[in-house]
Amino acid sequence: MKIGVSTYCYNRLIKAGTFTLFDAIKSARKTGFDFVEFADFTLPEGKSLDAYAGELGKACKEAGIGVCNYATHADFLYGSDGDMKKEVSRLKARVDAAKIMGSPIMRHDSCWGLKDNTKARSWREAIKIMAPAIREVTEYAASIGIRTMTENHGYFLQDSARMEELVLTVNHPNYGLLVDIGNFMCADEISVNALANVMPYAFHVHAKDFLYKNGAEPRPDDSWFPTRAGNHLRGTILGHGVVSVGQCIEYIKKCGYTGVLSLEFEGSEEPLDAVQRGFDYLKKFSRE
Repeated sequence: MKIGVSTYCYNRLIKAGTFTLFDAIKSARKTGFDFVEFADFTLPEGKSLDAYAGELGKACKEAGIGVCNYATHADFLYGSDGDMKKEVSRLKARVDAAKIMGSPIMRHDSCWGLKDNTKARSWREAIKIMAPAIREVTEYAASIGIRTMTENHGYFLQDSARMEELVLTVNHPNYGLLVDIGNFMCADEISVNALANVMPYAFHVHAKDFLYKNGAEPRPDDSWFPTRAGNHLRGTILGHGVVSVGQCIEYIKKCGYTGVLSLEFEGSEEPLDAVQRGFDYLKKFSRE
């Protein structure tokens, strides 16, 4: 199993202006990663999406590292400013960018929950509304050799049962899931148990870890965030938290997954050190 890293790991450095995506590419290769995946980014002034995607892909080739995924935001329930056709068109352009940068897959969101009851009253109804537009995007992606997927994040559609329902309702062989082993905790689900539901649909896998505190206790500080049920989580270095990372990886292997296993760090620790430690921990399991 090859090891990748999400540029999301470097977000704090990029936002601080001390790092660029091109620095992230070089740093990832220096650390020893086989692949890099691009989390959504802000286009430099004067750059088109296609041109910038080309520059990123070229930089990866020059660094000797592959591109395993492009992750972008989406809302298939409310669309772009309420316009679903506009949102579908926007996502097709992101598929084009994934192709240009050399990624075989693209992750997009589904939605971010119900604003009111005018669209739907439940997650099941929301899935039925979203499915046709998601299917249209993946049909377009299939025509140019890109597979699309949705990640288990965002609270509303995050636990394994809801994610399975989403992929079954879209019902297209080109559409699957990005399975983040840590993110199930945000929906108060035990990660290794959740994998049994979602691994048949996994196109890509994230390795992530969290610290946990029961919601009966006060939140320690602003670095912690609530789970769907009101418990407390904080991102941390892979292997330092409560996610059963090793057990999850062994299960993923037994399921026959041979894709890339990507590190995603979102903790309070210093990013470069956290990424190095995460890589060192991950390779104990993934390259045996």
